[in-house]
Amino acid sequence: MLAKVKSATIIGVDAEIVDVEVDAARGMPSFTTVGLPDNAVKESRDRVRSAVKNSSYSFPAKRITVNLAPADIKKEGTVFDLPIAVGILITEGIIKDKHATKDFIMLGEVSLDGTLKPVKGSLSTAVLAKKKKKKLIVPFENANEAALVEGVEVYGLTNLTEVVEFFNGGKIIDPTVIEPSTLFTSSEEHSIDIPDLEDVKGQEHVKRALEVASAGGHNILMIGPPGSGKTMLAQRVPGILPSMTLEEAIETTKVASVAGALGHLNKALVTERPFRSPHHTVSDVGLIGGGTYPKPGEVSLSHNGVLFLDEIPEFKKSALEVLRQPIEDGQVTITRAVSSITYPASFMLVCAMNPCPCGFLGDITKECSCTPQMIKRYRSKLSGPLLDRIDIHTEVPAVNFKELTNERKGEKSEVVQKRVNTARGLQSERFKSSKIYSNSEMTQKHIKKFCELDSDSKKLLETAIERLALSARAYNRILKVSRTIADLDGSENITSQHIAEAVQYRSLDRQNI
Repeated sequence: MLAKVKSATIIGVDAEIVDVEVDAARGMPSFTTVGLPDNAVKESRDRVRSAVKNSSYSFPAKRITVNLAPADIKKEGTVFDLPIAVGILITEGIIKDKHATKDFIMLGEVSLDGTLKPVKGSLSTAVLAKKKKKKLIVPFENANEAALVEGVEVYGLTNLTEVVEFFNGGKIIDPTVIEPSTLFTSSEEHSIDIPDLEDVKGQEHVKRALEVASAGGHNILMIGPPGSGKTMLAQRVPGILPSMTLEEAIETTKVASVAGALGHLNKALVTERPFRSPHHTVSDVGLIGGGTYPKPGEVSLSHNGVLFLDEIPEFKKSALEVLRQPIEDGQVTITRAVSSITYPASFMLVCAMNPCPCGFLGDITKECSCTPQMIKRYRSKLSGPLLDRIDIHTEVPAVNFKELTNERKGEKSEVVQKRVNTARGLQSERFKSSKIYSNSEMTQKHIKKFCELDSDSKKLLETAIERLALSARAYNRILKVSRTIADLDGSENITSQHIAEAVQYRSLDRQNI
């Protein structure tokens, strides 16, 4: 007897339909799976056999063939355990109506006792189910995640026995209903676990630079000696970034779901901006994504959030160079011989580095032991094209004793975030007819239209470029950052004051690096 059940596989962050065909024929008992399955899929035969028997059902002593179609797409993971088990139960007549499953897409891993265990990609599969006008069956732990997609009937089941009773009409189960907006909490509530900017002593000019970077979506590089607070400042950036929209939250959750990170986060919807801080030993694949079976990398896991690269010159040059495409395009395309996969990767890049190999160049308390050649070689690890994509360079000097012992607290992250939200609101209105969302994404056409300068501003910018030896590539960066500073001030026009502040955020250009 032949049974057909629908399931899905994940390609990139999107799901594709997979027809699970199960044929149970007379002959020597065997269990064969075809259709480009990986080892995890092949091993499902042992899990399914034990799950069916331990659920008090008979397992057919027949020649069983499972085909996963289309056969030219690689199938991986344990999501096919449930549809394969259901197909076998249909061939045995345990599920009486073989057409009962035609309106369902199902996925789930089965334990040896028949319990359904959570799997990756439920949210993406729910999006597919809505597109195909199908219902969805998932393990109970994945139900809330899948139910985030409106217009899809999602049934969260706990074991194989419950699945059989559901299809045979012996048990009525209501679909899971969840309102995504109810998962959003106020900024006061969802920021409890995010470090607050007021904890940082001193460094007021760096806090201002981070506020400007957050308001315009600009990438930022912090340069300072060890212990000056670069990492501490970076960790507080998510708390001042604009509040996530529901659309951004669902996009971010899809990536986390595909990567299997939702179980670690222990939530159905990611409502806080991600903060990823990979170690400098990370590989190219770990950073950008890919592999034999492509998976999202750190740049995609930080989608709609922050990617923090501490001690950036210590990263492999090849790993840093692969950042250029996602910074520019907001996505990563991984091409293999048989397919091409695209992952979203729209993030704010925050970098930190020492001013020299020993770390104490320009420090008033410790003497630098590096030669000019050593310093040049150290900084040259950051290529021109990569630096060209970092709008703001700011110096982070060591904090003196007086500032460390000062009991006065700085501004709370919540206060700064409100100004950032206001500035982003102006940008959303400005670019509502374009496909960009922040000042950092402006093209030459946008710069010409929205960054007009008066005579005083032009004169100041000309002087800065000539006297401070600013590079030609710094020109557009200064205009973009100036536009953001003006937005924070609520100014429609860019003034010389805004230009002057933006020039201060090009420290590496001023040093002819």
